[in-house]
Amino acid sequence: MTKARILVTRAVFPDVIERLEQYFEVESNQDDRILPASELAEKVKGKGGIFTTPSERITADMLAANPSLKAVCNMAVGFNNIDVDAATKAGIMVTNTPDVLNETTADFAWALLLATARRVTESEHWLRAGKWNKWRFDTFLGADVHGSTLGIIGMGRIGQAIARRSMGFDMKVIYHNRSRVAPELEARANNARYVGKEELLKTADHVMLALPYSPQVHHIIGAVELAMMKPTATLVNIARGGIVDDAALIVALRANRLAAAGLDVFENEPAFDPAFLSLSNVVLTPHIASASEPTRRAMANCAADNLIAALTGGNPPNILNPGVIKG
Repeated sequence: MTKARILVTRAVFPDVIERLEQYFEVESNQDDRILPASELAEKVKGKGGIFTTPSERITADMLAANPSLKAVCNMAVGFNNIDVDAATKAGIMVTNTPDVLNETTADFAWALLLATARRVTESEHWLRAGKWNKWRFDTFLGADVHGSTLGIIGMGRIGQAIARRSMGFDMKVIYHNRSRVAPELEARANNARYVGKEELLKTADHVMLALPYSPQVHHIIGAVELAMMKPTATLVNIARGGIVDDAALIVALRANRLAAAGLDVFENEPAFDPAFLSLSNVVLTPHIASASEPTRRAMANCAADNLIAALTGGNPPNILNPGVIKG
């Protein structure tokens, strides 16, 4: 029996490629070049499935031009790089990798929050530059995390995992979401209290963004929202670029209208706004919130599980458009 052909768009663990080769004829990009759109479109031709990452844009035109395509399986929770509506119209299954990265991402959110509030990277750069020659009472005064109010925008699984960790810091938790979560989930999330976005921004000492990207939340944090925040507050984004208006954030940080920000994601990443590099009150990391080896392996295998199921007659465990499954 002829094996279905698949494309793996970026480098992934070799043992995952070996797994896929048991089922498919695999074309893999193990040299990890970012494929230009035209080259990606050419490589998709004749493929039954694609193993994608957030780096690739899977457009309506690409989907329409490939009638052999049955599944697009993203190695990420977010899927704003894929035109899911177009895939659904074309009868193409789309999957993601939820749950396996919740706890690791929440861990990193806290690492970023603590580094931001306590000015860790700023003080390290100062020390490395040889500027430390005496102790002073006001050297790198930061903000307390313990006993403060944490505001979480986006109370899905990752947001809830972030909130659970706040118990050890004796924090109050407020959150804003499209809708209120179940009372039992609020209780587990350090008795989190549902509030409007404006109240959250005005009240929270530390604002954490953990919501998925969609056109509806593009620049949900812009100049108006940043002006609502306390000048002593911090903002941490471990969600997606585009949720924050980066240009407006740079203006607010430069003017000290906001104490500090911690960013793992950016608009137009990896080509982020270079003005961030001129600011000392921002912690910058290169989209690594899920980057522990066990978690990235789990994500890769989850994407492989989805692709194997989709192309061998099964039901992918993480399908985003289940209506395309026949029967």
